[in-house]
Amino acid sequence: MERIIFIDKVHINVAAGPGGSGCMSFRREAHVPKGGPDGGDGGRGGDVIIVADASASSLIDYRFKHHFKAGRGTHGKGSRMHGADGDDVRLRVPVGTVVREYDEERGKAGEVIADLTRDGQSVTVARGGAGGRGNVHFVTSTRRAPAFAELGEPAEERAVELEMKLLADAALVGVPSAGKSSTIARMSAARPKIADYPFTTLVPNLGVATSGDLSFVLADVPGLIEGAHAGKGLGHEFLRHIERTALIVHIVDMTGGFEGRDPLDDYRIINEELALYADELASRPRIVVANKVDARTSDGRMEADLARLQEQLKADSIAAAGGDEFAESPIDPKLYQVSALTGEGMDSLKAAIAQKVHELREEAREAAGAQEQDFDKVWRLARERRDGEVRITREEDALRVEGRAIERMTAQTDLDNEEALIFLQHRFRRSGLDEALREAGARDGDEIRIGDFAFEYIGDAEDGFEELDI
Repeated sequence: MERIIFIDKVHINVAAGPGGSGCMSFRREAHVPKGGPDGGDGGRGGDVIIVADASASSLIDYRFKHHFKAGRGTHGKGSRMHGADGDDVRLRVPVGTVVREYDEERGKAGEVIADLTRDGQSVTVARGGAGGRGNVHFVTSTRRAPAFAELGEPAEERAVELEMKLLADAALVGVPSAGKSSTIARMSAARPKIADYPFTTLVPNLGVATSGDLSFVLADVPGLIEGAHAGKGLGHEFLRHIERTALIVHIVDMTGGFEGRDPLDDYRIINEELALYADELASRPRIVVANKVDARTSDGRMEADLARLQEQLKADSIAAAGGDEFAESPIDPKLYQVSALTGEGMDSLKAAIAQKVHELREEAREAAGAQEQDFDKVWRLARERRDGEVRITREEDALRVEGRAIERMTAQTDLDNEEALIFLQHRFRRSGLDEALREAGARDGDEIRIGDFAFEYIGDAEDGFEELDI
């Protein structure tokens, strides 16, 4: 039996490329007895960039490969020759992918980095390390021949969660075997697996439908059951796909299925599950469809059920409009009676969905205007804000200094070079680290840990630090 794999959430590890080291070099030419410093800069490390691609349909590419690393920058050379930048890594994901930070230790997703809803949108999730500066950059009026250069910045690494959410204009929802797959097959060119038993559909299906000059994307979401909002069955896995759709098309099986269910109970169960999963879904624009009306019997039972459902639908529509019978409601009060099997009523339903989707698109376009969120800029500013923060905590018999800017300048210093170490001490003082350590209770002889390095604190020394122990 053919097995369909639908991957909609994966965790990957990304590592940017480290920067190349700057060069410590002096100009050496005949007839130039005192050539100055001419060390070139190291190249910048490559970035890891996630890009939304309309041609990608799932996250299956990341099911077996979880680690991605960009290229490193090359080192600088003499004669002011700069190193080459490392190659970027661009990871293609489907349009509609949410990118989040991921805490592997706790197994929990963190801050949203980007929500890639348009083809070509991208975000840099791991920034390449800066190339170290050559010694030419450290010339001053008193330091005419600096005998040191910066090392390349270490690579930035992080775990990322990728979650794909279907991007459809309308989502078909209902209990299992309500006829959602038959409806999408009747309306579009989609050919989902169809059978007369529950849970035939195990993965969402998409189809493009047209009505006149209008078209829309329809999603057939697997059947929901009571308790889906709490994760019963695969509730959370399916409900997340409804969050993005502008319109909910609620399919009700008027026959009650093999179990002889009450169609009105099915209708209420789905409404409750949507509302319990997310409050916003309760007020989402909605069309209700009574399916399988071709199975009417002579006892008039279906007519009675249709009347009850119509009455409940009208009451819900008025309630959604704030109790005003004449106000516009997000819930269409008309009950669309159709048969996905014979095609009865399908044209009018398709026209209603197309018109509603068109109106919702126009409203969304007006609300958004011409503005489009630049996730790269937002994420970069957030990182820069965090980079500037400095945290000092007590760690047994030492003080731990955390802060990307401080850690970066330490990692880029050649600590075996005395002149480079003195320059780092000056940078610590200018950054306010000495004062922050004094306020944190640092005393002479205390060990100060920054990243993978340890220093001895000398409180009355001019620069605060004296000895180094790697």
